[in-house]
This record gives sequence, C-alpha cells and structure tokens, in this order.
Amino acid sequence: MNQQIRRNNVERFKGFGTLYDQNRPSAPREVVDILTNVLGSKPRFVADVGCGTGLSTWIWLNDAERIIGVEPSDDMRSVGIAKWEAAGKPDQLRFAAGMSHDLGLPDDSVDILTCSQSFHWMEPASTLREFARVLRPGGIFAAYDCDWPPMLDWQLEAAYEQLVSTADELASRLSSAEQHAHKWSKEGHLQRIRQSGLFRYSREIVFHHYEPFTADRYANLALSQGGLQTALKLGAAELNELADDFRRQAELVFDGASKDVLFSYRMRIGII
Repeated sequence: MNQQIRRNNVERFKGFGTLYDQNRPSAPREVVDILTNVLGSKPRFVADVGCGTGLSTWIWLNDAERIIGVEPSDDMRSVGIAKWEAAGKPDQLRFAAGMSHDLGLPDDSVDILTCSQSFHWMEPASTLREFARVLRPGGIFAAYDCDWPPMLDWQLEAAYEQLVSTADELASRLSSAEQHAHKWSKEGHLQRIRQSGLFRYSREIVFHHYEPFTADRYANLALSQGGLQTALKLGAAELNELADDFRRQAELVFDGASKDVLFSYRMRIGII
C-alpha cells in the first residue's frame, strides 16, 4: 500500500478528537457480551486497533485482564490518554501508537482483537496477516461498524446524508490527488476475512443499540464525520451554512428533549 495513502488516512482524523469523543456513540455492551461468549472465557488480553479516542477500548475495563488501545493519530490518542489519566491510570489499560500492519505485539498473545469503525481505513491484506500473527489459536478478530445515519426521523436522516454527501464531494474537489484518503468497502469485510485464508471460521453478526441524544449531540455527530471535517479544513466555507441548517432541523425534531437514537451494528468476525 502507498505510504502516502496511509499517512492521508491517519491525517484525516487530525484536529477534532474532542468533538469525536464527545459526540460519537460509545461501543455498546453487546460487543463485550458477544465476543466473550464466542471466546468461551474472560479474555486475558484485548487489543482494540484503530481505537481513536478509546470509545471502544474502555468497554473492556472490567471484562479483560489487559487491554491495549492502538491508534496512529496523535490527536485522537491524546484524548484517550487524557481520559485514562483522569481515571487514575488503571493498570490493566494502556494506549499506544501503532499501525494496523505493524502492531509491535508478541506472536500468539491476543485473545480478542477489535476494530470499531476503523477496519475500512486499513489495507486489508497486510493488516489481516498482522492480526493473525498476534492472535492466539482460537483468538477472535472482530470488525464492527454502525450504519450511518442512526435511526430517529427519516427527514432528519435524509438531511444528514445530504450534508455528509455534499461534504465528501467538496473534500474531493478541493484536495489534490496526493491528499486523498482511501477507504475500503465495509460490505467487503467478511469476504476479505474469508479470502485471506487466515481464519478457520468467519461470520457476520447483526445487533442494535439505543443511545440517548440531544439535538446538539446529533448535529455534532454529523460534524464529527471525517469527510465533513476534511472539507472544512480545506476551506469549504459553504458547509457552515448547511451545517447550521441541519442543526436547526435537529432542534425541531428533538424539541428540547433527549431522545433514544437507534444504532444498527454489523460485526464481522474471524477465528484463528
């Protein structure tokens, strides 16, 4: 994979770690329950790769003996480390810099390796080889993603999709070819796991999770999308007006209240 693309994929998330952390959904409890059940015992070592600010890492705190969150973006990782320090630096959890194809972990050491909303940014062939190297026999790789936008009101969802689509078009138009990030289709995750020949068993699991949102958080959720942030950093000032319109629409739907928003998840697992 072109090293420039790897750098672009990491740089895409620069500068909005706090916005991301405060408004993205936390990984649901179902992730821990499903994967622990598949493993058959409490995991000794969980690696969360492409962990961002740690939203998908902290859920393991009381359910694994050791946890590491691996994240290449300094901005994202610094938010996770700040939360770790504020929580008293729990011994069983740590964050580290690293790329998916070069984790720096021992062979056969990891029980469960997760990628939450991140596997589509990783070159799959080299990444899956590295994951297979660090997973112990019987260990589990799980890539899980939620569908965007989350379900609440169809007109608000349509406006969300339009805002993100416009941002992606502007980001593509305003950036040079050397600045482009690259992502792989999430729909192809399971096929790539199977075609790698590295896993004895694989399948897809679908589950759902409700999380309370306010209008402000829902609007900021859209703003936390990487394409929108990229377009704004490239000077797409017209997005500010569109984002303001979207926020006003969200305020009308929420009407000053908190509402439960439905997130639908798709998890693709491979067992070594």
